[in-house]
Amino acid sequence: MNPESPQIKYIDIHSHPHFPLFDADRKEMLNRMREAHVATIAVGTDLETSKQAVALAESEELVWATVGIHPNDTHDEMFDTKSFEALLSHPKVVAIGECGLDYARLSEGEGERAQEKSRQKEIFLAQITLAQKFDKPLMLHCREHLKNSFGVGQAYHDMVDILRDASKIKPLRGNAHFFAGSLEIAHALLNLGFTLSFTGVITFVRQYDEVIRAVPLTHIHAETDAPFVSPVPYRGKRNEPTYVVEVVKKLAEIRGESLEVVQKALSENAQELFGI
Repeated sequence: MNPESPQIKYIDIHSHPHFPLFDADRKEMLNRMREAHVATIAVGTDLETSKQAVALAESEELVWATVGIHPNDTHDEMFDTKSFEALLSHPKVVAIGECGLDYARLSEGEGERAQEKSRQKEIFLAQITLAQKFDKPLMLHCREHLKNSFGVGQAYHDMVDILRDASKIKPLRGNAHFFAGSLEIAHALLNLGFTLSFTGVITFVRQYDEVIRAVPLTHIHAETDAPFVSPVPYRGKRNEPTYVVEVVKKLAEIRGESLEVVQKALSENAQELFGI
């Protein structure tokens, strides 16, 4: 970073500040980030939002970007390799994604379920190939079927299998955004060279605590997923990157470590993985 750049204490590694919910007050939101010494990574979910993320990162010193296609936000868009390769040439694009598997809203019909899973896997593999070609980390998205309980289901297992097979060709790295898997899945991802990030959900539910305590601090990140899932004490309000401070505080509390130690480690983790 430029030595004269604003000091960064906290890095929200996954947010969507380019989404329409920030259109009315994006400038003010970015000013709050500067005041709180917070940087963020604006995450693309399709080609258009990826372009928007890159444009915002280009104009704002405290914003970086990822480019990719979310597994089920855009059902009629396949992965346009050439268009995404062009975006990857921008120096502030630090990862590919968010990409992965999302079985949350699969159809009840067996044939339709199989077809949707196949479509998602094809798009995911295209993005993995691009990450290997350009030596970029992946920003992973994985969500189980809504009928499954926490951390139990097929999506995480399928994702790990795909990553494991791809890693045999060329090693991968990246982060599992909004991690909600089991301790077994956490260890599988760590063994493949991935880190895990946690959102404001950890401030009001306890299902994540075991994994948070078990994973090495060197492999953890904090994120907001703004404008979604605001942490306590902002529940019910639109989320924004500055609220990542509350996530870091809770991570320190759950792990029984000092805020200063955790804050410093998470900042270093983000800089190492994403080259910020």
